[in-house]
Amino acid sequence: MKKATWVATGALTIGLLGGGAGIAIAASQDDSGGDRPISGAPLEQAKKAALDYTGGGRVTGTEAGDEDGAYEVEVIKDDGSMVDVHLDGTFTVLNAKADTERDGE
Repeated sequence: MKKATWVATGALTIGLLGGGAGIAIAASQDDSGGDRPISGAPLEQAKKAALDYTGGGRVTGTEAGDEDGAYEVEVIKDDGSMVDVHLDGTFTVLNAKADTERDGE
């Protein structure tokens, strides 16, 4: 009987840990299913790296944990074109892609 109690307790613990991981993953995403915006000191570093790379412009959005790198910074350049700048964890530019989609379109 004691063995059955240990097995049941172990199964419950594993279930709770798995559920907690699922909650943590869900909490890191915003309501639209995307990743969370960059915040704090990393936000300033990411914005600076992206704007240095694009030669200026205006940051219109950010994302931590982007599929193309650690960070994504959306920039509207002075000529009106949009660029998604992807950065690694040290804020080095990995790539920049023209963004032809605007919010709501």
